[in-house]
Amino acid sequence: MKLSILDQAPISSNQSAKDALNNSVRLAQAAEKLGYVRYWIAEHHDLPGLACSAPEIMIPYICANTSQIRVGSGAVLLPFYKPYKVAETYNMLATLFPNRIDIGIGRAPGGSAEATNALHERYLEQVWKMPEHIKEVLQFITQSFPADHEYSKITASPLPEIPPKPWLLGTSSKSAKLAAENGLPYAYGYFMSENDGKEIIQAYLDSYYHEHLAEQPQVIITVSAVCADTTQKAEDIALSSLIWSIQRAKGEGNEGVPSIEEAKKYQLTNEEEGQLEKLKRKMIIGDPSVVIPELTKIQQIYKADEIMINTITHYPEDRITSYSLIAENSN
Repeated sequence: MKLSILDQAPISSNQSAKDALNNSVRLAQAAEKLGYVRYWIAEHHDLPGLACSAPEIMIPYICANTSQIRVGSGAVLLPFYKPYKVAETYNMLATLFPNRIDIGIGRAPGGSAEATNALHERYLEQVWKMPEHIKEVLQFITQSFPADHEYSKITASPLPEIPPKPWLLGTSSKSAKLAAENGLPYAYGYFMSENDGKEIIQAYLDSYYHEHLAEQPQVIITVSAVCADTTQKAEDIALSSLIWSIQRAKGEGNEGVPSIEEAKKYQLTNEEEGQLEKLKRKMIIGDPSVVIPELTKIQQIYKADEIMINTITHYPEDRITSYSLIAENSN
């Protein structure tokens, strides 16, 4: 089973943002040693408890402190940026770190309405232009604008020997079909979607084979998982993330991911008890004998080429241990 990592650079209640970003470097280094295929870091804006607002800055930092793992954005939020600048940035990264750079492209706002407006005053208009802008990014990377196109006269320099690999991220049939139409590999956010993922992935595969008969589609399924030596310990560790999700939904949790002790003391209402159970159903929690079969089942159901794992814990050591147990028991 091919495994990879989606890191949201969570800040724990006893950490600074710098601590969290340094822990991301250590996680990427551990992932490389454990044989993970790729490490992606997310883009979020003004969300308390998440440290990374600029993947394009963290990616070279991660690459400089590792040697071979693929590193990318999960995702660069394209509505905020001009395709030309995105292509320039990732071409430069691919020049510095050959055959290691992914561009995960997404369209979520990644923050509040105020942060969205601060980044781009016409965000919704840019969302509608996503299909056009994705094509432009690809044409800049491959230098494939028609000769009569205005942009055929410019280059997203520097041009790397091996271009960065683009992916489209999403949680809907619309994004799946858009990926297929452009011949892109697709990363489906299982851990954050309420939609029927099987139908979405099938829509991607069906559309892809129709549009690109000579090429093969690729699918990543992104899941949330916590693994520990015992299932009880995994449940205790996961409680920090679960309680933090409930706090954030209420506009709380600004201090970051609570400790296990803090999470256990948090008083839940009856409604929040139900929310907690619902959140748990979207996570895989347990020891390796529980987690590995669940990951394998998801891989088979979704016809996934790769499983990308998102793990949030209070203690950085618990996060690395979780990824280690999964990698060591998945072969």
